[in-house]
Amino acid sequence: MTDTVPRFPRRSAFPRRSALRLLGGAIAVAAAAAGGLAVPSRAHARNAHVPGAGARVEGLLARLTLDEKISLLHGATDPSPLGQAGYVPGVERLGIPPLRLADGPAGVRVTRHATALPAPVLLASAFDPELARRYGQVIGREGRALGQDVLLSPMVNLIRTPYAGRNFETFSEDPLLSAHLVAAEIEGIQGEGLIATVKHFALNNQERDRTSVDVRADERTLHETELRGFEAAVAAGTGAVMGAYNKVNGTFACENETLLTGVLRERWGFTGWVMSDWSAAHSTREALMAGLDMEMPDGTHFGTALTSAVRDGGVPERYVDRAVRRVLAVMDRFGLLEGEGTVPHRPDRDAKAGAAVAREVAEAGATLLRNEHGTLPLSAGTSVAVIGPTGARPLVSGGGSAHVVPEHADSPLDAIRSRAARVTYALGEDAFGKPLPASALDPAFDTEAQRVEPGRTWRYDGTLTVTEADDWTLVLHYSGTPPLRPKVQLDGEELFPQAPGWSEYFMGGLLTHAADGLSVRRATLKPSGGTHRLTITAQGGDTGQVFRLRRITAATRAQDVAEAVRAARAARDVVLFAYEDAIEGQDRTSLVLPGNQERLIEAVTAANPRTTVVLNTSSATSMPWLERTGAVLQMYYPGQEGAAATAAVLFGDRDPGGRLTQSFPTGDDHHPVAGDPRRYPGVGGTEEYTEGIHVGHRWYDAEDVRPLFPFGHGLSYTSFAYADPDARWTADGLDVAFTVRNTGPREGVDVPQVYAGPSPDLPLDQPVRVLAGYRRLTLRAGEQRRITVRVEPRTLSSWEPKARDWVLGTGSRTLWIGASSRDLRLRTSVRVGG
Repeated sequence: MTDTVPRFPRRSAFPRRSALRLLGGAIAVAAAAAGGLAVPSRAHARNAHVPGAGARVEGLLARLTLDEKISLLHGATDPSPLGQAGYVPGVERLGIPPLRLADGPAGVRVTRHATALPAPVLLASAFDPELARRYGQVIGREGRALGQDVLLSPMVNLIRTPYAGRNFETFSEDPLLSAHLVAAEIEGIQGEGLIATVKHFALNNQERDRTSVDVRADERTLHETELRGFEAAVAAGTGAVMGAYNKVNGTFACENETLLTGVLRERWGFTGWVMSDWSAAHSTREALMAGLDMEMPDGTHFGTALTSAVRDGGVPERYVDRAVRRVLAVMDRFGLLEGEGTVPHRPDRDAKAGAAVAREVAEAGATLLRNEHGTLPLSAGTSVAVIGPTGARPLVSGGGSAHVVPEHADSPLDAIRSRAARVTYALGEDAFGKPLPASALDPAFDTEAQRVEPGRTWRYDGTLTVTEADDWTLVLHYSGTPPLRPKVQLDGEELFPQAPGWSEYFMGGLLTHAADGLSVRRATLKPSGGTHRLTITAQGGDTGQVFRLRRITAATRAQDVAEAVRAARAARDVVLFAYEDAIEGQDRTSLVLPGNQERLIEAVTAANPRTTVVLNTSSATSMPWLERTGAVLQMYYPGQEGAAATAAVLFGDRDPGGRLTQSFPTGDDHHPVAGDPRRYPGVGGTEEYTEGIHVGHRWYDAEDVRPLFPFGHGLSYTSFAYADPDARWTADGLDVAFTVRNTGPREGVDVPQVYAGPSPDLPLDQPVRVLAGYRRLTLRAGEQRRITVRVEPRTLSSWEPKARDWVLGTGSRTLWIGASSRDLRLRTSVRVGG
């Protein structure tokens, strides 16, 4: 039989008339998810009137004063904050309600509890747009239930460098897969009545120097790589777009007319509003006239400065009207202007349903990278040594604006204990430090629970004695807010200075908070043997403060590893949880696991080769220890249900259904930006995308570089075979049919992928292969199914710089069908065009 795409019923969480206005976006997403993006007429974009802005919007606009108009174009302080990221006041006398804007790539980030979904990169690993739609539905419903109107998500910037600190917040290195998933997720979010904001437009592919770096990319590179996901989001009807921090080809993204007007509105027909990232606006007149509609989180440029510019004649008021019209048109489309200051009914939060989707996503995206000698699945009667800090304390989410506080999150250790006959635990890697010996301090004080009373200041001036030179990490745990963090100096050097900008306030998923909730900061140093002056000043503030000071040394690390080795030797199986705690605002500096984890893995695998390494990491990781392991399971940041999902996969209740959405390089010297600082992190404030269209797996093919694990890779507990390929060009695109058979002993999940070779008729540099399509399916043991993967003309087209448009790559095209970008099992050809 032939696979068909199922149709799912949709329900409306807001008035029927609003639902009808959203129907166009729901229809558009179907085309976007299939890869076909219709280009709307460009003629309307220069019009001052937004298409679809009805009489209600025009009537309101005519009654608004200049000050009221401008108040709708920038953020302000919320008089009744709910813990969200932003707030735009309404105009009460005209029934225009305020807008509350919440972060939310993996759940709604507010003060109250919300479902902590797996990181978007784990969602993407399922290669399942329908699952992405339901993921979006959870966020959409909860955002509305938690008092929010706008979601500052999803992120669709490509994974270009493995070091980027927010790779876990986005989907993939591949433009097609990213486009499919962002369109489906937006449909889910907005189908529940929450306005989605696709971000960060554009080329915000790193955190390092993100507020200043000038990213240079030619037009073809932009359209064939980074912009495809944003175009799909627009076709899906996204209500808002967030401008990026960085410059694009010499101009800040939030005042880049080429992007904000030329591409976004004139080419794609976007009718929503564009907001700045937080403090990413740099001007008043230039930004507004280029196409920025809203400044967040305040009115530095779009507040008093804009009012003055309009009154002085520097900015024509029609540009203010244009921006206000865009904001009001989206509000009207979502039913926010349908009553005198009222908003559509807010649903109750369905925590049980959210948890079910969170677990389903974590299981579906679990990616088995290696499995030798039948290491997995584990048997219920086995004895297991669980090792690693994230085995006992779940790493739910990454840090920064993606951090969500769930109602609960069980530990993998507890989940494994409920399954195995005997379970032991060893820390292995201590990220929070051990108490300082009292003998090392003169005078001694209580370093584990030093209390500072409200309104008081506590001071220490003494010495720290180091017996011999060693690598130290001093770890400070404290309860105060950043301005009240204890000031600790060693030999006159401040060890824990306040970080610049927003970085100080971003919470990580693991390392920034101890188990009891105290904030944590670390300082790495190499003190010489002998006596060092130690001074500490701590303020109690209004409520008092408690702090502790700990240390990690080579000696304490050796003790932790020795304990883990003893546990590994005493068990039949080992499950070692390794981590990397990514956070917004900073990039990784290496692909190596942080701390002493590589040494830990080497020692444990030497003691017990039946070791499964579970990776709770943000992106690609180098694995010099790989061949010593029995299995490696990539779980990224698996959300609040990650423990149950991880255990279900480890014990074989669920087949690991994930596939890599990014290539894993062998090390720091073998990836698309390695060895070329112009590509990353940039030279002299300028970064160049000189790899062009060869992003991700395309680069590995073009340069004939072997990755550690290729794009699309992922193992199953069963096996699959492909046969009988057939490709046919039709008026609507390319249909690629083939048979998939489960040749193994149990039910399993497969994700066969179709890749297309270059066109002989285009005199352009082209990738060796592009991902052209894929299909996720579950087959019983021995079952076979005939499936058809539709490849849209856009996927087979290239951007022609002279024509400044898409050109179909006609002629005989080679097609491959495989289990990854490197595991290509079938080959055929088809004539495209005609």
